[in-house]
Amino acid sequence: MNAKDVLKAQMDLGDYILKTYLGDLSDADLMTRPTVGSNHLAWQIGHLINSEKQLLEMVCPGAGAALPAGFAEQHGKESTGSDDPAKFLTKAKYLELFDLQRAASKAALDALPDADLDKPGPPSFKMCPTVGLVFNLLAGHVTMHSGQIAAARRVLGKPVVI
Repeated sequence: MNAKDVLKAQMDLGDYILKTYLGDLSDADLMTRPTVGSNHLAWQIGHLINSEKQLLEMVCPGAGAALPAGFAEQHGKESTGSDDPAKFLTKAKYLELFDLQRAASKAALDALPDADLDKPGPPSFKMCPTVGLVFNLLAGHVTMHSGQIAAARRVLGKPVVI
């Protein structure tokens, strides 16, 4: 197993957790906030998709998936307070876009020469000093948000699934 295999395995783990947690949720459930002051699930899923594109393009410019017009703004900081379901997407559409972006991330990783993982990361993103660590964050970001999705499931009275 090499570094790329580990990164792709981490991506697959995040995919599994996200899709398992979302499996029995409705579109309406995605408007649930796990705690007061937290972002609802629809915003969080959109944030995961958009931030993955942004992280990928920091190290592989132009490699991100094409997202719908206005998607970044729809899931930006200025929209965190919106509870209007009409301003967000369906679960099916979020999962479609998630898969599209994740495929773009994996394709970019596959195309990247192994030695490039050791190249310096973006100077403006000091928490990831190498390209490999940007991919590591990209791979683990979904898992980072999983606790909030699990908490929202509790609020909704859903069963433990993992």
